[in-house]
Amino acid sequence: IVFQGEGCRTVPLSGHVGFDSLPDQLVNKSVNHGFCFNILCVGETGLGKSTLMDTLFNTKFEGDPASHSQPGVQLKSSTYDLQESNVNLKLTIVSTVGFGDQINKEDSYKPIIEFIDAQFEAYLQEELKIKRVLHTYHDTRIHACLYFIAPTGHSLKSLDLVTMKKLDSKVNIIPIIAKSDAISKSELTKFKIKITSELVSNGVQIYQFPTDDESVAEINGTMNAHLPFAVIGSTEELKIGNKMMKARQYPWGTVQVENEAHCDFVKLREMLIRVNMEDLREQTHTRHYELYRRCKLEEMGFKDTDPDSKPFSLQETYEAKRNEFLGELQKKEEAMRQMFVQRVKEKEAELKEAEKELHEKFDRLKKLHQDEKKKLEDKKKSLDDEVNAFKQRKTAAELLQSQAQQAGGSQTLKRDKERKK
Repeated sequence: IVFQGEGCRTVPLSGHVGFDSLPDQLVNKSVNHGFCFNILCVGETGLGKSTLMDTLFNTKFEGDPASHSQPGVQLKSSTYDLQESNVNLKLTIVSTVGFGDQINKEDSYKPIIEFIDAQFEAYLQEELKIKRVLHTYHDTRIHACLYFIAPTGHSLKSLDLVTMKKLDSKVNIIPIIAKSDAISKSELTKFKIKITSELVSNGVQIYQFPTDDESVAEINGTMNAHLPFAVIGSTEELKIGNKMMKARQYPWGTVQVENEAHCDFVKLREMLIRVNMEDLREQTHTRHYELYRRCKLEEMGFKDTDPDSKPFSLQETYEAKRNEFLGELQKKEEAMRQMFVQRVKEKEAELKEAEKELHEKFDRLKKLHQDEKKKLEDKKKSLDDEVNAFKQRKTAAELLQSQAQQAGGSQTLKRDKERKK
């Protein structure tokens, strides 16, 4: 093999070989395998997210209108199998239920970020498996985020700016002005300019339709100037002229959804589905997912090169992280052991102190018992002495009484004798 400079040399073919059928082979393989496309609809309740999805895909998706009483932001995901001609599309529509309905909207964007990261993480875990089945894996990564802006005609809300700023590095954001028939044409033009200015001044990176492909460079360049798209959704068909068209009937007239003089719905459908759907899928994989994957692997300690700028082996990285983990584990184990020993010592000291206090209390009670016992014995002795003294007095009294009785009896006998004489 001879190389010229950095590339291979060009040689002519003397006849037809057949590798010009490679594009057809890729098309057939892709058609047989089918496609998936995932859309995230972010916007306040009541801006017509579900209606626009029904209008975009010319069908009626299931779902009930959301209320304004949600305690927090929830993401509702629905997947549908669509078929057009011989092309199968697995479409997933994710809607933010309750977005903007809370009094405190400070953390309204967090559930959205967590959902997008969860889809990236699921794909990364599938990639890191030993036995991968990516060819049959249902890719749930968000390919396009339609951000619905309320038709106020003034400026973006703080909630809109903060949410788009948090999302722009994770998903392809396409801002759209919902229910654009609510503001006049002149106000709409000023509103678009104001939105673009605020996005630029706040550093929000929205999705730009690619202009590097010559076949779509002109139309994409033109459509980039029309962002954000002002759209109207409707599933109601009205007869206008000789045709049935999607429109909205008002007392003052009729708004035709597919009339470019009335709104940008056709532009949105053209850019989102018919021209740039594959680029949105590719940007999600090569830009947003790669950023998440790189950050995640760097957090895990994986690098492309070592400090000497040599290729970093996956096995070496694994061994290094394993040894680091084991070292940290041993340190934690030693720290826990030391803590356990310290706790045991503290407990022993507490028990010894408690035992000492018990002994002191026992000695005090014992001494108190002895003192009480001595007092009782002294009192008993005193009572015994009183009883003995009382008995002695009683005996003496009885003796005196008997002597007195005897003396009285002898005197009576003497008196009786003298009377007889």
